[in-house]
Amino acid sequence: MRYFIGCDFGGGACKATLLREDGRVQATVSCEYKTSRPRPGLAEQDPEDSFQAFVKNVRKLTDSLGEKAAAVEAIALSGATHTAVLLDEKDNVIRPAIYWTDVRAAQEAEELKAQCGDEIMAIALNAPGALWTLPQLIWLHRNEPEHFRRIRKILSMKDYVRYRLTGDYVTDEIEACGFMLLDVKKREWSPFLCSLAGIEPSSLPRIVRPDEILSPADSRICELCGLPAGVKVVAGATDTVMEVYASGAIHPGQATVKLATAGRICVITEKPVVDGNIVCYPHVYPGLWYPGTATKSCAASFRWYRDTFGEYEREHWPDAYETMQQAAEGVAPGAEGLFFHPYLQGELTPYQDEKLRGSFTGICSYHTKAHFNRAVLEGIAYSLKDCLACFREAGADIRRASIIGGGAKGALWRQIVADMLEIELIKTECDDSSLGSAMLAGVACGAFESFEDSVERCVHEECVTKPDAERAAFYDAGFQTYKRIHDALAEIYRDL
Repeated sequence: MRYFIGCDFGGGACKATLLREDGRVQATVSCEYKTSRPRPGLAEQDPEDSFQAFVKNVRKLTDSLGEKAAAVEAIALSGATHTAVLLDEKDNVIRPAIYWTDVRAAQEAEELKAQCGDEIMAIALNAPGALWTLPQLIWLHRNEPEHFRRIRKILSMKDYVRYRLTGDYVTDEIEACGFMLLDVKKREWSPFLCSLAGIEPSSLPRIVRPDEILSPADSRICELCGLPAGVKVVAGATDTVMEVYASGAIHPGQATVKLATAGRICVITEKPVVDGNIVCYPHVYPGLWYPGTATKSCAASFRWYRDTFGEYEREHWPDAYETMQQAAEGVAPGAEGLFFHPYLQGELTPYQDEKLRGSFTGICSYHTKAHFNRAVLEGIAYSLKDCLACFREAGADIRRASIIGGGAKGALWRQIVADMLEIELIKTECDDSSLGSAMLAGVACGAFESFEDSVERCVHEECVTKPDAERAAFYDAGFQTYKRIHDALAEIYRDL
């Protein structure tokens, strides 16, 4: 039996999946780390935390195999895009990586839009925003010139971990889009975009295909991780495309709804979709794209709520999220007039406004904690409804989608999202990005004949959640109130 490992680096944890060549998942593990928030609107990660989490996870998987660990043939990585790790001439990390939800570069992004927004869209196929590396580099040049001067290499978080694993200074063509320094159609670094950032294209990594097999893993790290010497390392790609792939969405017209750190709705297309409200990347399947709309704080909002208000659940129950959802089940749809807006780090679709803030609105004395639990779940789903509206305005008629991400595990949340979006949601047994990475490793090594073969053998449907017409009509009416609250408070949010 041949084995393949996929590792993913997200907002709060590294997850890893051990996949067998027959398409069954042998084991999954996770190791949490911190995304620090030193000031409102800022979000940073220590790259060393990601590397150590990688070592711990892989070691757990190889230990679980015992002597069979020698049959691990390849490993591939994925991670949240737009999270740049900056290295100096000695390969030392210069500063904490700015996580993509960070909004410090909002002013720089607005300046880019005003000065050359159309030209950037034509080259990068996406509109400037605080999440992209380009405006973040401009911010660093202005505010931390001593750090900016030391930059010699720029990598994404997963690329940094892989660089330590193999020594290859590369990034994949999907991840490269997230820097907003790439001429996407040419698949090469753009001299114009690099000049805006104040860097030379030669300082950026070589661009490779996600399924390219790179240099063998370093023997010292193999020993730390319990991997066989010379294990193959596959380039990998971004977390979202790996989740999309792991859900089986590899054909035009298929769609996914993601409940992870961010919430995303993606539709598989044969051509890029260039729209200020849509983030567009190439698919791991050659020739396809996965344009998507996004709400910035999806599961991140639920995690914030758990960490801030769920201390009792965290101390007394093994799964605080499940316990909080069970309590929310006892509350009627609409949470008896309580609304939550999940703008904890500003918002993306459809507002592209980094200054929006979260809020609970309509609080009454009879509201209990269970009401707040439900309001959080519904508020995030309302934000996804905002995302879906952009696709429908563009002519996409989405009636069926795979639901992916950690939030998809909750039956109540799945039902709320299905009712809210009026979409039939298919949940597979495993849809984590790390599964997609392991599948990709299997394709690269020939264990799976093709992407289609990997999906047929590895993707297994678990359940289907159908929308309820009566609740859908109720949420349609509630959505109008949700929008009115945003419109009424938007200026106040910005003043704050």
